[in-house]
Amino acid sequence: MPAAETPKAPAAPAPTEQASTPPAPATTGDGPAQVLFNNDDTKLTADGQAVLAGVIEKLNADENQRVQLMAFAAGEDLTSSKARRISLSRALSVRSFLIEKGIRSTRIDVRALGDKAENDPKNRVDVNLVTR
Repeated sequence: MPAAETPKAPAAPAPTEQASTPPAPATTGDGPAQVLFNNDDTKLTADGQAVLAGVIEKLNADENQRVQLMAFAAGEDLTSSKARRISLSRALSVRSFLIEKGIRSTRIDVRALGDKAENDPKNRVDVNLVTR
């Protein structure tokens, strides 16, 4: 008489790897802060510094928050390449100001998007707070 087969337990599923996804923007209800620039200017204005003061306050209050800078530049006489360079200069200007005010560079992400702005104003840096 053959021995009764004992059912085997199902094999444990293989562990899956998940790609790292960027943090979602913080939901503050009022959208990103915007630092505005004129034409092809790249220097941070006093108005821009005032906008960033509120961002710095929020970053200092929560070490788990990061800042994501999305920079844009547009103009009739700007090539796509020049718009991207200007947007990068704007983002770096904002980044430098944040670092001067004590925000660690490791908490700042920079994206120079050139003439890819979908909304007005076209010459700006969007400052998004994101939580890890």
